[in-house]
Amino acid sequence: MRGYFLPGVFLAVATGVLVFGGDWLGLELEHVALLGAALGGATGVVPDRQPWERAAGLLAGAVLAWLGYALRAAWLPDTSAGRGVAAMLVVLACLLIAFLTSGRLPLWSFLIGAAAVVGSYEVAYTAAPPEFVETSPTALTTVLLAAAFGFLATVFLGNTIEEERARERGRYSSDDEPDAARPESAPEPADDTARGPFWERALR
Repeated sequence: MRGYFLPGVFLAVATGVLVFGGDWLGLELEHVALLGAALGGATGVVPDRQPWERAAGLLAGAVLAWLGYALRAAWLPDTSAGRGVAAMLVVLACLLIAFLTSGRLPLWSFLIGAAAVVGSYEVAYTAAPPEFVETSPTALTTVLLAAAFGFLATVFLGNTIEEERARERGRYSSDDEPDAARPESAPEPADDTARGPFWERALR
């Protein structure tokens, strides 16, 4: 657990810097800093596939979610049915790309990227759908910037966590193994007088 301390401190500092620096640069990162950093950190820390594959999946999922909003703004009605169709198409697109890459880009990283965009932009889009072209690029780039900070803060923990889990699995499996079979004592020779039905033994 001590190995997590320094990356965790870096992630916390990076999140704070995003908030203060974003306000100074006019990027409006306050409401997406923690969301993006947390999701990027989760993508970096999970020891599944190579880091660049996880990052590519997150980026692709974010772009697909942005395209879902573009579809809603251009063609789909702003109703529950329209939102449901857009969400379904985004998830199906994530699943299709993960399938076409034979899982090299893990599906869960696509979903994290999509969740990052939805969490950072849904309120702004609902407030003004016609302003999609003006507002969506800012939302996309800011949440991805925050996710990049979180990813870089935790990506080097993946191998450490994988090694710890392997040690835990080895310890648990060794604890669950049954004790070595002990040689059974040889049975005592049967008494000839103990043979036969019980009434015959009683009469002997």
